[in-house]
Amino acid sequence: MINRRKSKQISIGEVKIGGDAPISVQSMCNTDTRDVKATLNQIEELACAGCEIARLAVLNKDAASAIKDIVAKSPIPLVADIHFDYRLALACIENGIHALRINPGNIGSREHTEKVVKAAKERNLPIRIGINAGSLEKEFAALDIPLSDKMVKSAMRHIEILEDLNFYDIKLSLKSSDVLTTIEAYRKIAKIVEYPLHLGVTEAGTLKSGLIKSSVGLGTLLSEGIGDTIRVSLTENPVEEVEAGFGILKALNLRQRGVNFISCPTCGRTQIDLIGLAKKVEDKFKNKNLPPITIAVMGCPVNGPGEAKHADFGIAGAIGEGYIFKKGEIVARVPESDLINSLENIIMETYSSVK
Repeated sequence: MINRRKSKQISIGEVKIGGDAPISVQSMCNTDTRDVKATLNQIEELACAGCEIARLAVLNKDAASAIKDIVAKSPIPLVADIHFDYRLALACIENGIHALRINPGNIGSREHTEKVVKAAKERNLPIRIGINAGSLEKEFAALDIPLSDKMVKSAMRHIEILEDLNFYDIKLSLKSSDVLTTIEAYRKIAKIVEYPLHLGVTEAGTLKSGLIKSSVGLGTLLSEGIGDTIRVSLTENPVEEVEAGFGILKALNLRQRGVNFISCPTCGRTQIDLIGLAKKVEDKFKNKNLPPITIAVMGCPVNGPGEAKHADFGIAGAIGEGYIFKKGEIVARVPESDLINSLENIIMETYSSVK
């Protein structure tokens, strides 16, 4: 059982962050925000995958103008990602955005910051302070201290700016492309502030390498009770980020959403195309509207049902055929070509109300 760090609770749209709220999964659109149709299509795809909050890059006034139409039709809350130009933040607030991602020390004079904070207060919008190791302010980058300490100092500076303006609806992220630096930065900030933390390993890489880095970094922190929202940053379709995020949370028993897949590694006893079968089963059921069940794909009938007896349903391969089991008990023996359809039929009969 993981004891989560106690944090202040804020809301992004209807999604509660921190406190006793579930850890939420975020992603970021990679569309041109000015293209309302393309952006909404991607938001819909993300929402269907389970994404609970999406971030949009706002690079110019045309993108800020498009926010109004996007927010009006978005099924999930949206965060505007803004750098340097306070006017873009004001425009996004006016156009109905649910939250901002800015660094208040980087948007110009105090007067500009005050305008943004005042507008955010009036709309009850939280602000995420996003610290990236690769873009620290010169004054902190030049310090002869560990990089994680530089990140914490930068975060505290931005927090102080907001707190000095009596603004406390804050969420923090302290990301690095280096996993250990990321872990240390979050551990340190978690001890000195109560604001909710958004976890991520930035610039993590492509699907395989990025997932490994993110799993190690986010998994370590989440296992220590640190983290209130997560994004698995991948050079890939953002839908993959969402699926990976829920996978990490499921592995730690922090969220149970959809099907949990398990499969054994191949070995010399395997007499079936286990790799292909496992991939087909996962693809078949990953988007099914099912309760949080476990489905197993095992390589042989000798050990399969017993080793996966905790699974709700499963397949154990044999020579040219396989056994379908339920709660460790074999319920059918079918040819290899019929395994997936037979498994589906048995599962759907069990949950007959599922369409």
